[in-house]
Amino acid sequence: MSATRAPEFRLIRNDFGRLVLTTQDGEVHDGVVPVRAFPVTSPGDGIALMSTDGHEMAWIDRLEDLPPPIRMLVEEELASREFVPEIRRLRQVSSFATPSIWEVETDRGDTSFVLKGEEDIRRHGKSGLLIADSHGVLFLVRDLAALDHASRRLLDRFL
Repeated sequence: MSATRAPEFRLIRNDFGRLVLTTQDGEVHDGVVPVRAFPVTSPGDGIALMSTDGHEMAWIDRLEDLPPPIRMLVEEELASREFVPEIRRLRQVSSFATPSIWEVETDRGDTSFVLKGEEDIRRHGKSGLLIADSHGVLFLVRDLAALDHASRRLLDRFL
């Protein structure tokens, strides 16, 4: 575990709910947005604070190195912008031909989505998958081996 050190900036939330970054030289940037460099593989490492016009204003090497109040602000903002449910179990697939309707259990609850084609299932790392539904929402399977046997069997039909 690394030691928490003071960042080279100040970050607060203004009365309108927007993040305000003040750099060491006193420059103020209203409405900065945190963006993860590696949202799935290393979500706590490499986070840029971006201006409203898309320029990087500050860089955070590791989220855990930030003081708790600033880390909480960044995590809250990231959580409000990111939506990548993790599939824990496949309950049912309407057909092994595409398009098909998938009923799944995720870390955010049960849902169903339409898989347009097998090309919407991409390998991610050594043992994971990213599945895009017909609306472009990404679903993550972090580790195929961690899924139950029935879920793996259903997935195997599409891989």
